[in-house]
Parts: sequence; C-alpha cells; structure tokens
Amino acid sequence: MESHAIHTKIDHLFRQESGKMVSVLVNIFGSSNIELAEDVVQNTLIKALEVWKYKGIPDNPAGWLYRVARNNALDIIRREKRSELFDFSDPKRQLLTSEYTLPTVLNNFWETDQIEDDFLGMMFACCHPDISKENQVTFILKTLCGFSTKEVARSFITTEEIISKRIYRTKEHFRKHQIYPTIPAGEELESKLGVICSVIYLMFNEGYSATHNDMKVREEVISQALFLGKALLDNKKTCYPEVYALMAVMCFHSARLKSRLSATDEQVLLAHQDRTLWNIELINLGLSYLVQANKGNRISMYHYEAFIAREHCISPTYEVTNWQAILAVYDQMLSHKFDPIIYLNRTLALMEAEGPKKALGEMKKVVENKHLKKYYLYHSALGEIYLRLNKKTNAKRCLTEAISLTNSPTEKAFLEKKIVAIKLS
Repeated sequence: MESHAIHTKIDHLFRQESGKMVSVLVNIFGSSNIELAEDVVQNTLIKALEVWKYKGIPDNPAGWLYRVARNNALDIIRREKRSELFDFSDPKRQLLTSEYTLPTVLNNFWETDQIEDDFLGMMFACCHPDISKENQVTFILKTLCGFSTKEVARSFITTEEIISKRIYRTKEHFRKHQIYPTIPAGEELESKLGVICSVIYLMFNEGYSATHNDMKVREEVISQALFLGKALLDNKKTCYPEVYALMAVMCFHSARLKSRLSATDEQVLLAHQDRTLWNIELINLGLSYLVQANKGNRISMYHYEAFIAREHCISPTYEVTNWQAILAVYDQMLSHKFDPIIYLNRTLALMEAEGPKKALGEMKKVVENKHLKKYYLYHSALGEIYLRLNKKTNAKRCLTEAISLTNSPTEKAFLEKKIVAIKLS
C-alpha cells in the first residue's frame, strides 16, 4: 500500500475512533475530566503512529486502539485512586476503587455495545438545552468528530479564538452540571436528535464543498458524516425517519462526487457532469433510505432535500429533469417558512423550467434582502440569469461581485473562467 493511501486510511480511522474513545473515557473518568480523556486519546493515537510505522496496521486497528486506551486508563486510575481527581462515590465508578474489580469493570466499559451507546450518548450530552446551539455544534465537531479548531472555525466562518472559547465554555458546563454520555428518551430525544442531524449535515457540507485552499473535496470528512449517520440508524433508539432522510440526502450527493471536478480540478456544474461516473450503488442506497424515511408520520427539511436530490439522480440527462416536481418541493418548503436561500434555489429551478425572464422577475422580489446580497451564490445565479438573457454587461458585474464574496479558490476560478468566456464572446 502506498504511503499516501496508508496515511489516508489511518486518518480516516482516527477520526472515527477518537470520538468513541473520548466518550468511553468521559464515562470512566467523569465529566470533570474531559481534558484527561482527550489526553489519553491523543497519547493512544501517537503510540499507534509510532508502532504502526514499523509493524504495519494491525488486523483489528480499532481493537488495538481501545486496548491501549483502556490500559492507559487503568494506569491512571491506579495512580490517582487516592487523589481527588475522580469522584468514586458515583455509582458508575464505585467498583473502580478495588483492585479485584477494576480490570473487569474497565473491560465492561469497552464492550462493543457500550462503546456505541457511550458515543451516541456523548453526542446527546453535547446537546444539553443550557448549551447554546453554536457551542453544541462546535463541541461535537471538535471533541467527537476529529475536526481541528481551524476546520471548525472555517465551517462557522469565524475565528479560531472564538471556537476555542466556545469549547472552553462547553467543557465548563459539563464540569458544573456533571453531564454524562446518555441517550435520552421521548421528546428530549427527538429535540436533541435534530441538533445532531444538523451537525452531521454541517460536517458533510464541509467535506462536499471543502473550504481548504489545497483541497476541493474532503472525502474523509464526507465518510465521517456518513459514519455518524449510520451509527444513528444502527441504534434502535435513534433510527428516526429524519435520520433516514438525512442519510438519503448524503448518499445522493456523494454519488456524484467523481463527476464534480474535471481532470484539471475545475468545477463541473450538474448540467455538464458525466452521469456515467455517478455511483449507482450509492444512489440505490439513497433510494432505499428514502423509502424508510417515508414510513414515518413526520416530514423534515431533510425529506425535502432528499426528494430534490432524488429527482436529479434518477434523471438520465439534465435536460429531461423533472423541474416542475422540484419546483413543487421548493414550494412546500417555503410554505412552512420563508428562507432566502431556499427561495434562491427555487428561482434557479424556475429558470430551467420556465426560462430566465421569469427567474429574473423572481430574483428582483428579494433584491433588497441583506442576507442574500452578501451571499456569493445570489450574485452568481443572477449572473447566470443575465447570461441566459444575453445581457453580458450585467452578467459580468454580478459574477465579479460573486468572486469578491467567496473564499473558495475553486469557486473563484470557476467564476473567473465564466467572465473570460463573456469577454471572448
């Protein structure tokens, strides 16, 4: 196996397993010792890199990591059991005080089912109602999903300093309220599940439209998002219809990954993508998930997005896409609540269904929307509409404005290419 492939495999594994190990260790050490749990995981990963470099990746790498983390935890508890670091009065840790029961109890923490429950339980713990939504999402991405502070900052379009403060405040909240990894039930589960789904989707979008200067698509982040969604589906307590819908959306979009960039790493729009490169297996998986999603009595925004993505994926060509069906879905979405971004996407579908003149009329209805005027895709879409109307000066102005509002090198290059094409036409 080539060095790059090995590095990618290890990085992918570390992202998936680090959050699980942190969750189990927080359950062992207590919520006052999150940093200690993170330190044990970090030391475990460092040791893995050192050992695997010479001996190769073991047959059961996750088991290897769990064993090392478990042994590190065992050493720490033995060393600190007479200190005030751990609250051994807690029923979960009372048996950790005896050398006779300590090894067996620790082994129980690392049973497969317990690991999975702790991992999901930790995600729910991060969604405590007294923690702001921004802090909830930030903490899950950073602590449980292997994102760096820099990556989380880019996802939120903010600074690393702000992200660090959010993480610190959340850890303090865990300490103060002694929050443990627990999967809730009833209405509490439903409300917190929505936050977890939004985190997973944010992760997916970070990978699908990577904000990194040197990467166009981050497949390891996409894979991690799919992994988290699958973890929810694999647990009977959390396999809700909206989770199936979310997984359908991600499968449909992931199926088109190989067609989104050209051989020279240039962006390829949906209209020009080579559909023979689409992953039929992922499309079929998405269709299966969507069937499961429709068995419930609730419909979420993920259902709507999945319906739209499905229409694109099942269409043999761009030209025969059922734009009227897509418009109908957007209308249903907007009937619940007006969202300028959804309105913009509907306008683009309207352009395909009924022409650019009708689309321009719709765009003018929201031209004063302050949020949209700062959104590069608004100006990019407006530029495309003007191009279809052969108003080249207006198109060039809009595309230039779009370039100034995006930090993505891929998007900038794509828009600049369109401006050059206008000048040459």
